[in-house]
Amino acid sequence: MEITAFHLKAPPYHVHISSEKHKNYILNKNITLIRHQSTPKHPIQIQLPLHRPKSVTIQPVEVKPQPRKSNPTPRTTTSDILYLMDSLNLTIPLDIYISLIKECTKIGDPLKAIELHLHMRKSGVCLNLTLANRLLLMYMCCGCFEYARQLFDQMRERNFNSRAVMIAGYVENGKHREAIDMFIEMLLEEKFRDAHDDKIKFAVSGTLVCVLKACVNTTDLELGMQIHGWLLKMGFSRNAVLTSFLISFYGKCKCSVGAEICFDKVCCRSTAVWTARIANFCREEKFERAVNEFREMGRVGVRKNSYTFSSVLKACGQMGDGGYCGRQVHANVLKVGAEFDGYVQCALIDVYGKCGLVKDATRAFETSEDTRTIASWNAMLTAFIQHGFCIQAIKLLYKMKAAGLVPPESLFNEVKFICGSRNLEQD
Repeated sequence: MEITAFHLKAPPYHVHISSEKHKNYILNKNITLIRHQSTPKHPIQIQLPLHRPKSVTIQPVEVKPQPRKSNPTPRTTTSDILYLMDSLNLTIPLDIYISLIKECTKIGDPLKAIELHLHMRKSGVCLNLTLANRLLLMYMCCGCFEYARQLFDQMRERNFNSRAVMIAGYVENGKHREAIDMFIEMLLEEKFRDAHDDKIKFAVSGTLVCVLKACVNTTDLELGMQIHGWLLKMGFSRNAVLTSFLISFYGKCKCSVGAEICFDKVCCRSTAVWTARIANFCREEKFERAVNEFREMGRVGVRKNSYTFSSVLKACGQMGDGGYCGRQVHANVLKVGAEFDGYVQCALIDVYGKCGLVKDATRAFETSEDTRTIASWNAMLTAFIQHGFCIQAIKLLYKMKAAGLVPPESLFNEVKFICGSRNLEQD
């Protein structure tokens, strides 16, 4: 007789046996059933006795409430307001137009700006000088330079603010000669007596900075000197912002005497003034003097910024001291917390690469991946190429490709030539 044992399916519920008498009854019942089956047609099935299930302590599960998603605040656009007012046949007051102009100026949407101006024309709004100046500024902030110029040409009355906006727009769009002509026209038509003239309502220093930028790009030293004289006459000689741009202007025009005069005349030497002076010495290849000015800047307690560090690091790369000066500046960078700035990071890689400290350059490159610029990648690649690190250069090329960056063709060809890797493909 063949006996087969198998496990029955688990019942949907547990049987709780409370006494020993019940256990014996179930066991005897199973044995009696087996004895009565004398001639079974099927294999005898033996049911195992029931066991008391082990008690499992269920740990309470802490259910954290799901954070509620903040519903984005619906944004009402300029077009929505205009459409709503038109559908209700309501006349739009002038103060609402002014609010919409401010909104378009802040957002910088060119389509909304054009639509708003066209709506004002269709509504027959009479543009006074203040409202026209607001529209000019709106167009400039939205990048609609041609629309701004058309509006300026149609204006019957103009003031200092009108021309100031146009000068800034000309410089922003690379029309430097037009910006200078506009400034000369402003000086001829407006009779300014001093810096506190009531006609000057706009930020005059910002306008003059734009004019100086135009003078630098046109290399018009004579006009720049005339503007400098006008600034002295109007009482702006002690303005630190204008002084820093004048120092930079004279330095780019290779007029060191004018830069020295500006630096000596200013009473409050700010960070921008010192940085412009250091950059001029680097431009004139007076690298040791630039480093000395950087140290003097720290001695007098003037705060340094990223442009200061990037300027002086250019000089450190030409000192020929094995990177000693560069490491000192790097310590200042870490102290200030400017090591994550893209310009500073690129300058550090460059100075260490020129001094042959490739490991330090690599460490500076790997400091932060989020702030890397294409200039930092190129500086690191140049350092590898200059010192014969062919394998590292090739690996860096593949990393650049994975990051979606394309190195300059000159550097790519140099890697192929020096490393002998003709199978490299730039794309």
